[in-house]
Amino acid sequence: MALRRAERAAATRTGAKAPAKAKAKGSAAAPEILRPPTVRLQKALAAAGVTSRRKAEELIAAGAIKVNGKRVTELGTKVDPDRDVIEVRGSRVQLEKKVYFLLNKPDGVVCSAEGPKDGEGRPTVLSLFPELAQRIYPVGRLDFHTRGALILTNDGDLAAALTHPRHEIPKTYHVKFQGKLTEAELGTLANGVTLEDGTVTRPAAEVSVIKDTATNSWVQITLRQGLNRQIRRMGEAIGRPVLKLIRVAIGDVTADGLADGEFRPLTPTEVYDLMAAASPAAHPGAKARARHGGEDSTPAAGGRARSRLAPGKRAG
Repeated sequence: MALRRAERAAATRTGAKAPAKAKAKGSAAAPEILRPPTVRLQKALAAAGVTSRRKAEELIAAGAIKVNGKRVTELGTKVDPDRDVIEVRGSRVQLEKKVYFLLNKPDGVVCSAEGPKDGEGRPTVLSLFPELAQRIYPVGRLDFHTRGALILTNDGDLAAALTHPRHEIPKTYHVKFQGKLTEAELGTLANGVTLEDGTVTRPAAEVSVIKDTATNSWVQITLRQGLNRQIRRMGEAIGRPVLKLIRVAIGDVTADGLADGEFRPLTPTEVYDLMAAASPAAHPGAKARARHGGEDSTPAAGGRARSRLAPGKRAG
């Protein structure tokens, strides 16, 4: 894989080390509203805690359920939990609305949904949110000392799709390595690293030098693989420990404009695009937005590394 060296420094976020109570950011209106797909009626009823899916199917077949005032007897019926009114034997069902948030996780916070603090008394990502009607949980994990973009939701289907290895959702990181990386070391990071347990990582979708200092290198790395502590282990394997690690993008979703500990709702288009990236066959209408290419794609030599953060901020 060709390496691309940046001609300009990319930015990483600054902020207090200690996490502060998050302030919700407003979400800009999406230029084109693409709603997430509807779900099967029996699945919506099970998610709302009304009954099991199998029992819900029996209720549908028996004509005991109405959607928007009309009796439904077809098992394939799909509903929009945010809009449709569902009644079971005359009683309205309160469906849980799906919510999606993007958090700029600060250093010193645990990716856990067990409560505001974990078993060791450390603050969790939930401590950064106000009390919500929905129970949300983080999609995937960032290490205790890793900062950056993290999605939290109550949508189990989206969470499973984004974390399943088969879907290879690209995730982009800014990494500060100890020492100035050589071309050979950059090539190893790009083409695959043998980790301490013998595992060989897949080729990276992108490895680009953001900037070199006298003693360190900042590198932008995009991976379609999600091994435990993968980038830190890659650094250890080549003898270049990771000093700072920031996830700047999940697919095309970035935490631009969010200070450490702040969050915002995802736009409907962002949700749809993430679903489409995870299962393109189920979302034929989604626009292709892949900016990094697959494992077999090769960036043009001599290209510029593009910062996934807003211009005007500085790395390190």
